[in-house]
Amino acid sequence: MKAIVAKDEAAGTAGITLVEQPEPPAAINDVVVQVHASGFVPSELEWPSTWTDRAGHDRTPSIPGHEMAGVVTALGYGATGLSVGQRVFGLADWHRDGTLAEYVAIEARNLAPLPGDVDFTVGASLPISGLTAWQGLFDHGRLQAGQSVLAHGAVCAVGTMVTQLAREAGAYVIGTGCAADRQKALDFGAQEFVDLDNDTLQDVGAVDLVFDLFGGDIQKRSAGLDFVVEADRAQLGEIVQRVRDGRLRTNIGTIATLDDAVAALNPTERISGQTIIRVRP
Repeated sequence: MKAIVAKDEAAGTAGITLVEQPEPPAAINDVVVQVHASGFVPSELEWPSTWTDRAGHDRTPSIPGHEMAGVVTALGYGATGLSVGQRVFGLADWHRDGTLAEYVAIEARNLAPLPGDVDFTVGASLPISGLTAWQGLFDHGRLQAGQSVLAHGAVCAVGTMVTQLAREAGAYVIGTGCAADRQKALDFGAQEFVDLDNDTLQDVGAVDLVFDLFGGDIQKRSAGLDFVVEADRAQLGEIVQRVRDGRLRTNIGTIATLDDAVAALNPTERISGQTIIRVRP
């Protein structure tokens, strides 16, 4: 099968290549999925889990990408809740080969059914951004109607999900970013916008919840959440239903084929929105 692999941690996305790899088998509790579309988060090449397994052993060359949508082609022993031929989407394990490939082996519990009226490209854009926003707002942040949310990085894939889900829950959302991001943040539902290059963050005043997607100096000036997103079939179902109902919009900036993935994941200019790799036509 064709797959994108990373071999050099220091090289980042500049070191990824398209190669031929063996198709993965279905281990206990796994299913094998023929990938139709895959998402990618550039920062994952900085995560230790990209380069080592849970025991700390080197696992390069590794296949990056952890969001996917596709069709189940095989069931491993003990895999339940899914069937061969079923459309699915979900979040691959951080310590295993990922989804920038024609096939991926993934624990069945990490996947949810993808309705037939939702395109694979849309499905692949939802797991990380949707689950991060959902778990940050509701599981960790305990957001309630009438509260206020400060969303740093309001126009990135996660930030736009945070804004929409918080607004739907009855919260007042203040987005932040650079001046060029203002209109997009407002279009996705932010009620106020703070230009971090020209406005004063302290003028915002007290808020109930800070959702920080920047880190660094911004994080030092805000009391933000710190958690690792987890796969959750029920939450994925809630998220995709909102997409079907028109209550939730995706934020896709670029769609490229697997053959063009190396170039797409090394853009020469700023991309507004998430990059999705279409693995199958």
